[in-house]
Amino acid sequence: MKPSDLSLKKNKTNFFSPNNLFIIDLFASLAGLLFGLDIGVMAGANDLIKIEFSANDHDIEKIVSIMMFGAAFGALICGWASAKFGRNRCLIVSATFFIAASIGCSLSNSVSDLIMWRFVLGFAIGIASMTAPLYLAEIAPEEKRGAMISTYQLMITVGIFMAFISDTIFGYYGAWRWMLGILAVPATIFLLGLLILPNSPRWLLMHRRRKEAYNVLSSIRNNDNTLIKREIKNIEMQLENSQKGFYLFLYNSNFKRSVLLGIFLQIIQQFTGMNVIMYYAPRIFANMGYHGHARLWFTALVGLVNVFATFLAIGICDKSGRKPILYIGFTMMAIGLGSVSFLLDNNIQTNSYLQYCCVTMLLMFIIGFAMSAGPLIWTICSEIQPLQGRDFGIAVSTVVNWLANFWVGFTFLTLINTFGASHTILLYACLNLIFIVFIFAFVPETSNISLEQIEENLMEGQPLRKIGR
Repeated sequence: MKPSDLSLKKNKTNFFSPNNLFIIDLFASLAGLLFGLDIGVMAGANDLIKIEFSANDHDIEKIVSIMMFGAAFGALICGWASAKFGRNRCLIVSATFFIAASIGCSLSNSVSDLIMWRFVLGFAIGIASMTAPLYLAEIAPEEKRGAMISTYQLMITVGIFMAFISDTIFGYYGAWRWMLGILAVPATIFLLGLLILPNSPRWLLMHRRRKEAYNVLSSIRNNDNTLIKREIKNIEMQLENSQKGFYLFLYNSNFKRSVLLGIFLQIIQQFTGMNVIMYYAPRIFANMGYHGHARLWFTALVGLVNVFATFLAIGICDKSGRKPILYIGFTMMAIGLGSVSFLLDNNIQTNSYLQYCCVTMLLMFIIGFAMSAGPLIWTICSEIQPLQGRDFGIAVSTVVNWLANFWVGFTFLTLINTFGASHTILLYACLNLIFIVFIFAFVPETSNISLEQIEENLMEGQPLRKIGR
């Protein structure tokens, strides 16, 4: 037995055999599950909270959207913390805050209490939403990177679906406190799972812990010494550049381009309209003419379709390429929302055939998002940032994601009350058409190319759409 094999046995990452890369992916992606649970749970709880606290639509917008504001703050803090203390530790902090905030939400006695605890919950989700995709991008082999990061988005959709089912069940009893409090259970499982995850090899090398990085890579790269040494060499070559973070952003125009692209991609993801559908799905189904528990069951159907469509994305994102999938997805979203807008404008409440058509078109929109913008925006944002500025770049784009999320959540009911559901949804349909042009002009194809090659192309000054393959 070689000495290196003995050191591996002593290393805590020895728990992971080469075949357990899936386990690492699963536990890290549970951050997405918590995100999804919190998105979905408010759809069912909104009306019950409104009744108990005599709240109006603006109060509900505050309760829903304050989570995103807290998430922006959490992501901003985590950009520095994940670089200094490690991806794992940031995720552990996130899980701990999530548990406390879930219990706090369930015990709230006023709108103000809910707003406070929802902010804390958002802080936890903001940390996780920035750290989990970053961690997965750094630990995944390049041929599986898209699928592994897409698992994070899959977990978001699973969380949304689980929350919708939970809402439907607890909705029969008006138990909104249970809807919110039960989220502490998966958060506890997430916390326990994090205790066995290895550190990111890239983060270890940034902190000059070469032996630990080698051991981690050995455990997840099938002990292929040639592959491991090449990967370590590529990372160390990047680390020779002393520029990083905000300094790199100020003085390196190429890094500015990748940061700005990440910002626009995250804005695009939020202005597709997906999250407002998830936050306010029962209200949208009410506009279609569905009432009572039927609204919750249709909302659960939305969650189920979302899950299956994300499975599709995981299966094809590394084979078919990022951009072709984005073109198809955004086209489906534009057609789906445009059709929903048209049908809502034609008094479908008394026509069951048109109601079903409207639901079908809404599901087309869900499929389009789940197979494209949902997983691939997070994937591309984690791939286009150079190593020395990756924490900063992803932190900035994630903060923007949450601020954009806050804005659409805070304004959706106001837009509906002012312009009507039909015109509001038409606005989002038109935006999705505009986004197709942006993708063509600026988004690179990043599938099946190493992070190091993407960085090299970026820093050579190649056009953004050509920094991939």
